[in-house]
Amino acid sequence: MKASLAVVALWAEDVPATAHFYRDVIGLPLAGHSGGRPHFQVGETLLVILPGKAAPAEGEDRFPRVAFAVDDLGAAVERLRQHRVALPWGVEGDAHSRWAMFYDPAGNLVELVQFGTTHPGG
Repeated sequence: MKASLAVVALWAEDVPATAHFYRDVIGLPLAGHSGGRPHFQVGETLLVILPGKAAPAEGEDRFPRVAFAVDDLGAAVERLRQHRVALPWGVEGDAHSRWAMFYDPAGNLVELVQFGTTHPGG
């Protein structure tokens, strides 16, 4: 069986504000709207924002709900900063990647990651 990820769902009490964030701050294309649930295209996967309360992380509080791979983390971080998105831990990295984590308007921990980099910072 060959499988791929089809849908990822995040919950938000303020769906319009959260949809605005993913469209205008993160830059995801809106793929549609169904029953008050915006759908964003992320490669072959749909990210759906559902009305409801975002669930807090259990146990490991620094593990994101969703992580997006980006080609240029520096440019993505600059875009976040222009929109006044706080990066609580700044830009982190290891020998294989760099990443930045932040909270969306609903309180979901989100990560942007650039693979194939060999230095932290940003």
